[in-house]
Amino acid sequence: MVTNSGDLLLMTTTHDDEAKARTLAADVVRARLAACAQVYRIQSVYWWEGEVQDAAEWRIDFKTRAELADALTDFVNEHHDYGTPEVIAVPVVTGSAAYLEWVRAETEKKR
Repeated sequence: MVTNSGDLLLMTTTHDDEAKARTLAADVVRARLAACAQVYRIQSVYWWEGEVQDAAEWRIDFKTRAELADALTDFVNEHHDYGTPEVIAVPVVTGSAAYLEWVRAETEKKR
């Protein structure tokens, strides 16, 4: 394991439909805004329109470079059905050197 220099992020969004989540994940990776995306089912509990909601959603985790955060956020906002889609990022603190380098390499290719 190596300490990351701060240039990589794990960015997350959610979707209410598995097929749409998988399409969004593939489109982001195809656009080279993330090296990888993982899609998995979660159960979300949240405030929305004055009420507590409890709904199945599909979470998408993107591995990307920090400098792509704004572009990835814009892409998600443009291609998402939600009026206010979740887009959050957390820094990658540490990881295997080879994997971190792979994320960098896959997101540096020309789009």
